[in-house]
Amino acid sequence: MATVQSIERAFIILEHLSEHPNGMQITKLASETGLSKSTVHRLLATLIELQYVKKDMETDRYYISYRALYLTRNILSNSSLIPAAKPFLEKLANEINETVHLCVEENEEVVYIDKIESNQTIRMYSRIGSRAPMYCTGVGKMLLSGKDDEALREVISRIQFTKRTEYTILTPDDLLQEISAIRKSGYALDNIENEEGIRCIAAPIYDFSGKIIASFSISGPSTRVTMERIDKELAEKILDASRAISFQLGYVQY
Repeated sequence: MATVQSIERAFIILEHLSEHPNGMQITKLASETGLSKSTVHRLLATLIELQYVKKDMETDRYYISYRALYLTRNILSNSSLIPAAKPFLEKLANEINETVHLCVEENEEVVYIDKIESNQTIRMYSRIGSRAPMYCTGVGKMLLSGKDDEALREVISRIQFTKRTEYTILTPDDLLQEISAIRKSGYALDNIENEEGIRCIAAPIYDFSGKIIASFSISGPSTRVTMERIDKELAEKILDASRAISFQLGYVQY
């Protein structure tokens, strides 16, 4: 399908600016996006006119503006998932004092749609709207586990496995084996597979039909989120929260 080049480039700029909360000067923005400086300048002028980008005249840095939030207002307000899950995720985060993420799948990636931060001094570097691979995250593997076998193998066949840590799963067979274990235990682990020193445990959220529509995780440094703590405390708590949230969405286990 043909794309409108100027629109495509404008979104490349917006997405890149969204990853730089301290703003970017035009030369660096052009270099990192692979676009010419004149093209970036022209598109930024339009985005500023539309109020999706702002410029600091003193530093010559460009920032994505709050206008971008306007585009997502109905997604966040109309979705029953976030308000249904929020009280239970906040309760979970308060009980364990670790970061909790709520995620969905989009285009065979994990998208973070909510985050409850801990009070710990060492915190998770993650943002709502950011994306991650499915094969090396607990939430991603949980979402994969909800697919039927044919769809699962199709998705896995398109994964480009990349070694992110020494523990990252790197083959389709190993991933399938782990997903089989997830279906039995009811929870998934990112056992320092996506980011050095970070361990996560994830659980599913079911809709009224019993389909996994989202996943949420407890994340933290592996020195705090230990396997012993997962076995003794976190697995039980996250599965309790999973059942409670899913019940709010109409899922009843028999």
